[in-house]
Amino acid sequence: MTSETLIAAALLIPFAGAVLIAITGRIPNLREGMTLLTAGTLFAVVVQLLVRVLGGERPELKVVELFPGVDIAFTLEPLGMIFACVASTLWIVNSIYSVGYMRGNNEPRQTPFYVCFAIAIAGAMGVAMSGNLLTLFLYYELLTISTYPLVTHKGTEEAKQKGRVYLVLLIGTSMCLLLPAIVWTLAVSGTTNFEPGGILAGAGLSAVALTILYTVYVFGIGKAAVMPVHFWLPAAMVAPTPVSALLHAVAVVKAGVFSVVKITVYVFGIDLLSESGASLPILYISGATVIVASLIALNQDNLKKRLAFSTVSQLSYVVMAAALATPAAIIGAALHIVAHAVSKITLFFAAGSIYTAAHLTEVSQLDGLARRQPFTFAAFLIGALSIIGLPPFIGLWSKWWIGVGAVDSGSLWVVAVLMISSVLNVAYLLPIVARGWFAGPKPEGEKLHEAPVPAVAALSVTAVLCIVLFFAAGYLLSLAEMIDTPASIASASLGGAHAR
Repeated sequence: MTSETLIAAALLIPFAGAVLIAITGRIPNLREGMTLLTAGTLFAVVVQLLVRVLGGERPELKVVELFPGVDIAFTLEPLGMIFACVASTLWIVNSIYSVGYMRGNNEPRQTPFYVCFAIAIAGAMGVAMSGNLLTLFLYYELLTISTYPLVTHKGTEEAKQKGRVYLVLLIGTSMCLLLPAIVWTLAVSGTTNFEPGGILAGAGLSAVALTILYTVYVFGIGKAAVMPVHFWLPAAMVAPTPVSALLHAVAVVKAGVFSVVKITVYVFGIDLLSESGASLPILYISGATVIVASLIALNQDNLKKRLAFSTVSQLSYVVMAAALATPAAIIGAALHIVAHAVSKITLFFAAGSIYTAAHLTEVSQLDGLARRQPFTFAAFLIGALSIIGLPPFIGLWSKWWIGVGAVDSGSLWVVAVLMISSVLNVAYLLPIVARGWFAGPKPEGEKLHEAPVPAVAALSVTAVLCIVLFFAAGYLLSLAEMIDTPASIASASLGGAHAR
């Protein structure tokens, strides 16, 4: 298959899967089989694209030119490849988990759930492979709209109210901030295409204008959840746990922070940001978000809300790394997209398994529960240690590279933020495990009572991934180092000169 065909397939397969899921909805086994078949097929296509990108290719697909400088087009470069790999891989695992969770809790409207989930993955693929700002914007909006029914899935008044918060905040920020920022970029540069080194480098904008534009972009990307544009994320915890996993690990928030990094590298360029200081306000705001969100997480008794504020904090690691505007920090940002995805999905899977097996939602209710759900709590511990950033878990490497980027930029206070945040991670995550194993009286002869097998299998797989990716980080690093920062561009040019 040509690269153009593979990109088209990656974009269309989730939509085709949504149709097949809808058609087979009356037969649950067949419906869920279609979900897994679609996810597996997409993964196979993404792997083929990965091989080509690692070989130095940049697959492209141009659909239609709307007017000069503006078209619907797709280009898959290393950063987008990383996001596509995350979304396509975790869709398979999340689908397996969903079978156990949705059946175990007798959730209503399961067919619409799987249909909307597939469409959301299509949105994530479009964001990952977008070749310009307009294409990114359109798929970003598709992701918001397709996940709204998932957030309101339970159909309760609370779900509807929280769903409105979700929709209004994300649509409001994108329409009122992100879209005007895109129009401003087109007006000054004449294009919306992503280009190595950035399209604004020769636009002649002042440092003040660049600062305003960069700030508008970051807050316009509400899915990145930088404070104070973060309220939608805790509100969305009213959704079923597989949706929480989609929001936090597979697609939604990852689309947000991915977009921030993409725009940093391919619209502004890290040289321009570094020289102008345009990203400094966002650097300080995201650093504050890391700490403040962690402190709020400490005071949450509801397990999913605690994990939600943890996600707000962890997302700002990526935004902070992008704002540092150094090659090492960009590598750290890319690695943290992967590290947070596998770590946080493990934590949410564990939270959902606790709810499915024991119908408990509060941290204060978990005393002694690990003795009945040892696999769930062991996976939670692994995910927590990865979030903290301890070896041998993938979370260590992303924090390391962000720290290196901070040293390179002379922003040593960012290293202090990373250290304080890690201590706070310990404070709000490890007590959950401790309560599960050591609190409360020891019951005699208590039997195991885990969640259904698909749910436990899925969380076990993601827990193992936290360890495997630590040792396989070299492969991730080789891909992250190919992102078009000045260092990688210079290296490629040097390699080409030697070849000649």
